[in-house]
Amino acid sequence: MSTATPSRTAPDSGTAIKEKPAPLFGIMAEFDSPAAIMDAAHKVHAAGYKWWDTHTPFPVHGLDKAMGIKPTILPMLVFFLGLNGFLMGWALQLFTNSFSFELWALVPVQGYDFVVSGKPDISGPAFIPVIFELTILFSAVGCVFLMLLMNRLPQWYHPVFKSERFARATDDRFFVVIESRDPQFQKDRTESFLRSLNPMSVESLED
Repeated sequence: MSTATPSRTAPDSGTAIKEKPAPLFGIMAEFDSPAAIMDAAHKVHAAGYKWWDTHTPFPVHGLDKAMGIKPTILPMLVFFLGLNGFLMGWALQLFTNSFSFELWALVPVQGYDFVVSGKPDISGPAFIPVIFELTILFSAVGCVFLMLLMNRLPQWYHPVFKSERFARATDDRFFVVIESRDPQFQKDRTESFLRSLNPMSVESLED
């Protein structure tokens, strides 16, 4: 008894394959002056949008306040990094110059009580250079890396780069982008809102 295997029929050549549309990242509005982007930022913030951003060719004074951006925790983190550098600098000086105890740091490490001309074991003025340098080192390097981490940088790709008009963001144009993940985002409603701000153009951005 033979069993017939079902034959695979080739798809009709006349049938077009529909590609799934790319998800919407957001809607972008273009402006031509700092005053226009400032006014737009005030209105977008007043409208209650949370997930949105502005892009300008140069810093616009007061734009962060217009957007309602609050101070971050970064200064506090940098303070504690500097404090950690201060304490490590102090401990390093105590170990290398004041006391002769031994500790294990992968290999035996021996401290050395460097007593010269009646130098005190704990000398604040003598410790200052090393403590200062470690405080600055920990603060500066930590600040850079924390800033990159909190801003999710480096970011090699962003949906705004698909827009040809966005190329002028480094020249003479100002942009507001409201993202689709915003709880208030509704494509038609958000687009109408951006058009009410009198932009030069409004464009949808694919993710």
